Amino acid sequence: MNKLLLKFAAGALAASLAVAAQAADLKVMTSGGFTAAYKALAPGYAQKSGDTLDTILGPSMGKAPEAIPNRLARGEQADVVIMVGYALDDLIKQGKILPGSRVELADSRIGMVVKDGAAKPDIHTPAAFKAALLKAQSVAYSDSASGVYVEKEMFAKMGIEAQMKDKQHMIQRTPVAEKVAAGEYELGLQQVSELLPIKGATFVDKIPESLQSVTRFAAAIPANAPHPKEAKALLEYLSSPQVQAQVRDTGLDSVSR
Repeated sequence: MNKLLLKFAAGALAASLAVAAQAADLKVMTSGGFTAAYKALAPGYAQKSGDTLDTILGPSMGKAPEAIPNRLARGEQADVVIMVGYALDDLIKQGKILPGSRVELADSRIGMVVKDGAAKPDIHTPAAFKAALLKAQSVAYSDSASGVYVEKEMFAKMGIEAQMKDKQHMIQRTPVAEKVAAGEYELGLQQVSELLPIKGATFVDKIPESLQSVTRFAAAIPANAPHPKEAKALLEYLSSPQVQAQVRDTGLDSVSR
C-alpha cells in the first residue's frame, strides 16, 4: 500500500513539474477601458492554464511614458497588448504587431458620474444631456479616446463649444471618477467600464446614443513577444463566448460576431 501511495505521489509530482515547466510568465499591457474585464477574467485563466499574468497598465495613446505605444517604442517587451482598436492599428502599420494576431474584444461607450450623494441629472435625451452640461459648474473627461472625442467633437456637435470652454477639464492619468468622488469636478465623462469600479462616485447613465463615440477594444501579440503561442491562447479566451457575461458586467458591450 505504501509503495502504491509513493508511486502515486511521485506521478503527481512529475505531472505537477511538467505543468510548471510548460507554464509561461506572460506580460500583458492593458489600457483603461478593458482593464476591469481583464482583471475579472485573469485569475480564472491563470488557474486554468498554469500561466502567470504580469499586468502592466498604461493608456492606449498620448505622451505619457506609461502609454503602451511609448513602452513598446522604448523596447519594452510584452506578450499581449490590449488597447483601443485604432491605436492598435497604428502599431500594426508600424510592424510592431505579429501579423494576423489581432482579436476584437469589446465595445465601450461613454457614461457620466457624479459624486456620491449629489443629484443625478437626467441625460436620457440629447436635449436633457445638453441641459445638464450647461448647468454644471465643471465637467471632467479623460485624456484618452473618450475624452479626445468629448473635447474635439461632442461639444461642437451639440453646439456648446463656447459655453463649455471655461468649465471643461481634461484629466491626465487619474481616473475621472476619482476626481469627481473627491469633489474636484461636478460631472465626469469617461468610458463606462472605467467609471464603475471607482468608489465615491455614482454612475448616472450612458450618454445618449446619438452622441456616443463607441470605442472598440482589441488585443494582439507584439512582434517580439517572448511567448506567442501562450499569448494566442490567452487572446482566444478573452474573446470567447463563455466570458461575455463577465465582460458585460464591467460596463462593456460584446462585439457582434
